[in-house]
This record gives sequence, structure tokens and C-alpha cells, in this order.
Amino acid sequence: MRFYITDRIRLFFRKDRESYFRFYKILGFFPGNIHIYEQALLHKSSSIKSEKGSLINNERLEFLGDAILDAVVADIIYNKFEKKKEGFLTNTRSKIVQRETLNKIAIEIGLDKLIKSSTKSSSHNSYMCGNAFEALIGAIYLDKGYNACKDFMEHRIIGNYINLEKIARKEVNFKSKFIEWSQKNKITISFELIEQFLDADSNPVFQTEVLIEGLSAGTGIGYSKKESQQNAAQMALKKIKSSAEFLNEVYAIKEKKMKDNDKQTEEEPIEFITSPDDIFSEISELISEETELPGTDELPIEEPKP
Repeated sequence: MRFYITDRIRLFFRKDRESYFRFYKILGFFPGNIHIYEQALLHKSSSIKSEKGSLINNERLEFLGDAILDAVVADIIYNKFEKKKEGFLTNTRSKIVQRETLNKIAIEIGLDKLIKSSTKSSSHNSYMCGNAFEALIGAIYLDKGYNACKDFMEHRIIGNYINLEKIARKEVNFKSKFIEWSQKNKITISFELIEQFLDADSNPVFQTEVLIEGLSAGTGIGYSKKESQQNAAQMALKKIKSSAEFLNEVYAIKEKKMKDNDKQTEEEPIEFITSPDDIFSEISELISEETELPGTDELPIEEPKP
């Protein structure tokens, strides 16, 4: 991307030149339409109204940036690991674009200091910086195009803040993280084996479904029950992360069950045959049977957006 000397000279006569240079320090180039980048750092708690009365914040740019980032990272690792199969590429991309990784990157490049927000850090906005990073990618795409997004990730982020070889070797125990999330939020989950069949080479294949408060949250296939559960848990975590509507439905069911239990308790004491702790203890025993995988804290656990 070229930025001519005459353009740089003109910047010195602009009132907002400091903002341009702040973005240049992060991006490695000067913004064309700086307003898009400023919007990328505008948290919904500090939304402003447009002339038409609609609220302006970074949520739409975050949505766009999430999709562009997936494509850009897939593009980079596809060319980096030429001999690796689809499963490896998918897992490596997931480790890079997960909220916790993006949150760390955003803080390291100083994006956290530029975010405009009127809310304090808490459980539901702990990934505010990572979300802003995705919105920034969306802004780069709208302002400069796909190639600029790829250049930014390839030359400014990967190598400086991400070691592709190292991150590719890390394993993530999705099932363990899923159980941690359910315990933290006191949510009932279960893994159900729904099908077992043979592949073209007569190898047994298992398909597992994950239920959250009785709702289907994803299915996974593997050559062992444990592998299918890991893949199903990964799908469930992705749904938890991406679907506020699904989470609202889960919490509505949970709240209704709590109210029903309270009503029954008032009428007649109930003797619980199996406590929630016992249930999770049983599930944890399944995890302990697996080989412990490093890096299980790499996947972010998010609260539903309000």
C-alpha cells in the first residue's frame, strides 16, 4: 500500500492527524476513511446515534471482520502447511481466531487503549478487545480490501505475536472446556451417542450429539467415542460463542426449571437422588480417562451477550 509524501504532508494540517498516526502505528499504513476505524473501536456501551436515528457501534464491523479473519487465516495457513490435511488446518485456524488469542493480540498491539467504552471489564465483556480486533479487520476490509487484511495479519501480526509452528502443535481439549463452562454457569449438559456405523474401509465410526438443557448444541463424528465427543463439544462451544439466541433459550429453560423447583420445594420437600455435583463428577471421570492434553485454557469461555 502506497502512501505518498504529499498525502503525509496534508495530514499535518488536519485536526485529527493524531488519530491517523495512532492507527498508522498499529496498522503499518494510514487509513483512507478513518471514520470506519474509529467505529471499529466504539463499543456498544458508547454507541452514538446517526442522523437517521440508528445506533452506531462496532458490532456490525465485528460480524464482518469475524468472517474476513476466518478467510484470511485459512488462506495463510493453507499456504504455510502445504502437506497438512483439512482437520489440522481447521484446528490451527480455530486456535488463532479464538477470542482469547485475539484478545491478547489486541492488548499487545495497544488496541485496548483506543477502545471507547463506558462499561467496566466484567465477565460478559472480557473479550471486548478481541471483538474490537475483529471489527478492525472489518474496517481494513472496507477501507483497503482483502489483500490489505491478509498483509496486516501476515506481516504485522503473525510472526510478531503468533508463532504458527508453536500454535499448530498445541492441542485443545474442547470437551474439558465445555464441561468447565457448564459447571461455571450451572448448566446441565449431556453427551448422547446417536449413531455407530462403518466407513468405506469397515472402520467403526461414532456420532455423538451434545445437549444443553435438553437442546441440541451440535454433533461430532470420530473413530472413537472420545473423538466424537471432542468434536461435538467443539461444535457446541462454537454455537455458545456465536448464537446469543441459542444461549437465551438455554438460560430461559434453566430459569424455568429453577422456578419449578422452588415451587415444588414450597409445596413438598424433594429428595434429590443425584445432585448436580454428582452428575458433573461422573462426567469429569470420563475426562480423566482421556490422555491429558496441553493448552486446555486456550479456548475462551464466554458469557452470553446481554
